[in-house]
Amino acid sequence: MKILFQTLVVFFSISIYAQGQNTIQIGNTTLTERSLLTGLGIAWDIVWGPDDHIWFTEREGKVKRLDPVSGNVIIVLDATSLVFNGNGTIEPGMLGMLFHPNWESNQQIYIVYTYGNSGVIKERLSRFEWNGTELANEEIILDDIPARGIHNGSRLILLPDNTILMTTGDIGNQSNSQDMSSLNGKTLRINLDGSIPDDNPFPNSYIYSFGHRNSQGLFLGSNDIIYSSEFGPNSSDEINIIEEARNYGWPNVLGICNTGSEISFCNDNNVREPVHEWSNTPSPNGLLVYNHPAIPEWQNKLMVAMLGGISLKQPRVSVFDISEDGLELSNETKYFETFGRVRDICVNPNTGAIYFATNGPEYFSTSGPNRIVEYYNDDFVVDVKNVFHKNQYLKVYPNPVVEIINIEVSENFIGKKLDFISFATGALVMQKVVSQTTEILNISDLPTGQYYISVINDNGLITKVFVKD
Repeated sequence: MKILFQTLVVFFSISIYAQGQNTIQIGNTTLTERSLLTGLGIAWDIVWGPDDHIWFTEREGKVKRLDPVSGNVIIVLDATSLVFNGNGTIEPGMLGMLFHPNWESNQQIYIVYTYGNSGVIKERLSRFEWNGTELANEEIILDDIPARGIHNGSRLILLPDNTILMTTGDIGNQSNSQDMSSLNGKTLRINLDGSIPDDNPFPNSYIYSFGHRNSQGLFLGSNDIIYSSEFGPNSSDEINIIEEARNYGWPNVLGICNTGSEISFCNDNNVREPVHEWSNTPSPNGLLVYNHPAIPEWQNKLMVAMLGGISLKQPRVSVFDISEDGLELSNETKYFETFGRVRDICVNPNTGAIYFATNGPEYFSTSGPNRIVEYYNDDFVVDVKNVFHKNQYLKVYPNPVVEIINIEVSENFIGKKLDFISFATGALVMQKVVSQTTEILNISDLPTGQYYISVINDNGLITKVFVKD
């Protein structure tokens, strides 16, 4: 029998600015919402890059680079012809991503993806070079890891000694996790060149820890503590602290060691119990420790993105207090019930703004709308609502709108199409070719609801959300 941890669901007030921006109240801090990008594919990993852009993988096989000021996004790698993604209906694809620690000098990035076909799927870790416009010169670092339609892990972090940790799932075969001859169901430690570190806990093996089911969150916190999120089966999702050579119990142990057979197995096999266990399945995914003064109520707390499991309308981001030594979590507080599935989180280290990647309303959903949403403290950061990128921009007002909408664009969008897309269905409901930098349109015929405008040119794509009253 598993224990049920006490949690707190926070109900926060939401208001609408005259310009159509939601705000939420976190203690004494007011956060403003901005839908930075709408209508993207299934974003899996979002990372704040050393170039002050957001880089993210899309499971279908692309990597994109997003300007957090203008919302302009470009494709920097399109490997859809190589990556096996199951047509978006299962879990493989373009997954984890990590910047090389010497990015400033070598412009290299590591990416995990699956390849093959429905008969035989494999997973690999590759290194690419950024040439200023695209990722090129792929070098395969670690290859031939068995993969499947489920449980592929694939989160990456860098350790202080410049080795890489990479999670792998059990690919639906429970015996893999305790099998030391298999790389599945493990946390792997890898040198930057793909070799096995000499000081790994198991000789001539990439394995750093084992007994995992499917870990899809990994973060290095204070005191070099490694936090990991892990999916249970129909219960016992976990937050773990990863330690070398430790066994995490799966499939013999679910959550903490508290049945007779589990206690016996844990005592005999050096099992490390989770620091938090859910009795249900909120499906914890990307996680991080928020460490910025912009949102003091969240400072030095663990934030976990939730996919929500099978049950819908569960709060989708959990925030935990962390003990002074970093080894205990308490006081889970839940936010953002209306977000849909939240896959990952990243933070702007300059402004403290936080970004969530949403993955549609339910498991295996490809309908979206998938978004990257920003929340920022307007009292702390420069007002981003009216900042234009020097090269291209899109501005929509008023918002909400009843009849007449004003659309301002940079000159390089003249001659391009403005696509008006239903937020609820993803259907194209209206289209307009840009003929001047300010377009004034009558949209009174559109039904009330939420929409977004998408416009693309050779320099990238920008989206803006608006509400039709």
